[in-house]
Amino acid sequence: MSKVIITFVMLTCSNLFMTFAWYGHLKNLQHKPWIYAALISWGIAFFEYLIQVPANRIGFQVLNLGQLKIIQEVVTLALFVPFSIFYMKESFRLDFLWAGLCILGAVFFIFRTRIFPTG
Repeated sequence: MSKVIITFVMLTCSNLFMTFAWYGHLKNLQHKPWIYAALISWGIAFFEYLIQVPANRIGFQVLNLGQLKIIQEVVTLALFVPFSIFYMKESFRLDFLWAGLCILGAVFFIFRTRIFPTG
């Protein structure tokens, strides 16, 4: 399996943990003190880092730093939209589509030398 695919899969897994660490407490721990939510979030983030750090190390062997960051942003938006709609029960907004189109523009610009190599 290619290092880019491994990186993408690992960043997807790590981002799933981080999405719950950052936002899951807003649904489940609203009536608890913030320090309780912070400690639980840090515990979840620990597992996120166990996946994210090796993912970036693997990815950096074949991608540059900007490409790694844009992949992370694509993954973040791709997971955040379903998370906010299905888990947090928020309404779909057209802004999600516009944000996705902006991210696709970023993907094009950051990867264009890989897609269209110049002589």
